Amino acid sequence: MDHAAAGPPEARSLPGCYRHPDRETGIRCTRCERPICTDCMVNASVGFHCPDCASGRTGGGPAPAASRPRTLAGGTIAADPRLLTKVLVGVNLALFLVQLSVGDRFTQQFEMLGRAFITFPGPVEGVAEGQWYRLLTAMFLHGSSMHILFNMLSLWWLGGPLEGALGRARYLALYFCSGLAGSALTYLIAEPNQPSLGASGAIFGLFGATAALVRRLNADMRPVVILLAINLVFTFTWADIAWEAHVGGLVAGAAIGFAMLHAPRERRTLVQYGTCALVLVVVVGLTLLRTAQLT
Repeated sequence: MDHAAAGPPEARSLPGCYRHPDRETGIRCTRCERPICTDCMVNASVGFHCPDCASGRTGGGPAPAASRPRTLAGGTIAADPRLLTKVLVGVNLALFLVQLSVGDRFTQQFEMLGRAFITFPGPVEGVAEGQWYRLLTAMFLHGSSMHILFNMLSLWWLGGPLEGALGRARYLALYFCSGLAGSALTYLIAEPNQPSLGASGAIFGLFGATAALVRRLNADMRPVVILLAINLVFTFTWADIAWEAHVGGLVAGAAIGFAMLHAPRERRTLVQYGTCALVLVVVVGLTLLRTAQLT
């Protein structure tokens, strides 16, 4: 074949390490994407870092914005890569304590509900009655100690690596868009008088984004696939689980995670936040459609 008959190669098949140009390598820093050899790579929570990114060195002064170390998705490196995950866990726990203290009166006011009487006689309440805030507030409420324990362990396990890989702004966008997608699909499909609550929609979104992250790092997908399959089995076999929230969050999270981690570098921000905006447009569209059906 023609391409096999060429003369001696004039270029390496792999780039050289940025500190040792004579050493070919297929490894890149997950922050700045510079090629690094095995002597230079530093283990990190997500992939490997070059010595400069690992130590935070930026030369003699502040680095230009274009050359500052960035997360795998192009976000800003944070001193505490789990800060927002800690905050989200704290908010969920605090609101669960409020639920325990105030009782059903508080939970019924903020849980996901399409359209129903909470007390009879009384006003008809729910998203169809203009209480759109329930799409969001339901994401931070839980029905039992086991419910919140399982969700917070999942949030901690999945959230930390994703926050480090995406950066804070992108991580928050992923979390809230996934949760809202789960609420919107629940509103569309579930019975209007069926209440639901929990962070599961957002957490299944983190599952979807974790799969995109593992693919981006060319790591073994099997543990993620197995864990996700187990959770989906529970979703569709256990009673009193709003499977709609799980599926809606998973689909939205996978789409956003893929956009965050696989977007072309020259249009990365546009693709990332454009995908989030598209998910929100779908959320609004589903909500309007269901409201029209119920009213």
